Amino acid sequence: MSEDLIGLIVDLCEKEAIDLVQKKIDAGGDPLKILEQIRTAMTKVGEKFESKEFFLPDLIMSGEILRQITEILEPKLKADIKAQSLGKIVLGTVFGDIHDIGKDIVKFMLESNGFEVHDLGVNVPKEKFVEKIKELDAKIVGLSGFLTLAYDTMKETIEEIKNAGLREKTKIMIGGGQINEDVRKYVGADSYGKDAIEAVALAKEWISE
Repeated sequence: MSEDLIGLIVDLCEKEAIDLVQKKIDAGGDPLKILEQIRTAMTKVGEKFESKEFFLPDLIMSGEILRQITEILEPKLKADIKAQSLGKIVLGTVFGDIHDIGKDIVKFMLESNGFEVHDLGVNVPKEKFVEKIKELDAKIVGLSGFLTLAYDTMKETIEEIKNAGLREKTKIMIGGGQINEDVRKYVGADSYGKDAIEAVALAKEWISE
């Protein structure tokens, strides 16, 4: 199942991928395992885009496939979750990057776990992050970036938050296709999440501090 779904997504087989996910969910499959397969598939899609095997239309197509998959998974993930807010989180894809699938998965996972998520969308200027942090007095910020070109923008966004005097009271996580510990150090974030499950664990840890 794992390799099949990953392959179908990477090959942009929309109907087959959606049908397979629905079949697994109907049979009682674990939506968290499917999310992990989505993450693996998106990493492969990102690699193909970086190597110019894929172009923007391919990214848009993969985004549409994954959007439909998350719509299938969302009710399962949100089942039996109380609506009480654990805290406010500002989330967005940084300026220069228009990819939103990973961000959207993180958003509904955080919401499913009781967080109030304020999604700024994609291609978000650094100033907009600062404005929203001030407006909400948010203690957690999530910066998403799917492409390597987003690293410098993440760094600049965190510098902007620092210059606004908000860095000391704001925890910042980053996530995206090729994000790792070296990227985290480069941009100056507090931590990074390799997937939505890890992002939730980080948010819960920080909100309890």
